[in-house]
Amino acid sequence: MKDSLKLVSKFTAHPDSRCWFVAWNPKGTLLASSGGDRSIRIWGREGDSWVCKSVLEEGHQRTVRKVAWSPCGNYLASASFDATTCIWRKKQDDFECVTTLEGHENEVKCVAWAPSGNLLATCSRDKSVWVWEVDEEDEYECVSVVNSHTQDVKHVVWHPNQEILASASYDNSVKLYKEDDDDWVCRDTLEGHESTVWSVDFDKSGQRLASCSDDKTVKIWREYEPGNEQGVVCNGTAPTWKCICTLVLQALSLLCFPGRCHLSGAMATACGDDAIRVFEEDTTSDPHQPTFSLAAHVPKAHDQDVNCVSWNPKEVGLLASCSDDGDIGIWSYQPQH
Repeated sequence: MKDSLKLVSKFTAHPDSRCWFVAWNPKGTLLASSGGDRSIRIWGREGDSWVCKSVLEEGHQRTVRKVAWSPCGNYLASASFDATTCIWRKKQDDFECVTTLEGHENEVKCVAWAPSGNLLATCSRDKSVWVWEVDEEDEYECVSVVNSHTQDVKHVVWHPNQEILASASYDNSVKLYKEDDDDWVCRDTLEGHESTVWSVDFDKSGQRLASCSDDKTVKIWREYEPGNEQGVVCNGTAPTWKCICTLVLQALSLLCFPGRCHLSGAMATACGDDAIRVFEEDTTSDPHQPTFSLAAHVPKAHDQDVNCVSWNPKEVGLLASCSDDGDIGIWSYQPQH
């Protein structure tokens, strides 16, 4: 299994600091990393090496927990423990901070762009999810504050095709939001995890959602419309989400789901036992009762906890990872199917 996931390159991204997150730009040509040193670094490939193209360190006063590229690739958003979110605009080979979004009462844990690029979501230790609107003048306005979770909100992610937002929390739940009468409201609560839900992500179609928890499981949820052939009960005209598969892991894991159904069809997890695991769905299994197998397992992928894994959006099987050891790993995965 190890042979299917091979290390291509490893380099120190944030010296003497944790590297919390890595994110590819939409073209797959640049990789952004964020760290406990309050900086964001932009990496590019030159031959067989990865070089730092830019260091963004004037925006935040504390750890930068997450970074997210806009769909057009011209902006980068960063979420920090200093309770702010910075918006960086790409100017040729550099970036400048054009806006700082304030309002959260505590650490901002995650930031995510909607596919349209017109909406941005942030979430925080203050238990809230904020939705921001972006106008043609690059002005950002908070249009909704949703307080549906009862604990720290760890992660937000947008549906790939619709303006639906999902969030994960310390309250063990996943919540789904939709705009209703010019306000954003919680439309669904997915319950089943027994501990903190660290991260969530949709597949390419948006019909499935994966959630990863401190209870050492990954759950796959599927959306069912009213009148579905499977007989899944819906409330009125609204669709419902049902857990169709649970993967039991050996370690605390964080989840990366974007690679699934986009290019390689694989699902990767970053793990607290210093490992990276890749799962593939059995192509012959019932899509309403899918089965997954462990296709790759690298036990010591990093010297410390692996905090994030991210599939390249353009190059099949190219995976980036980052860790508490401050390093970034670039991996090549060979799909099993």
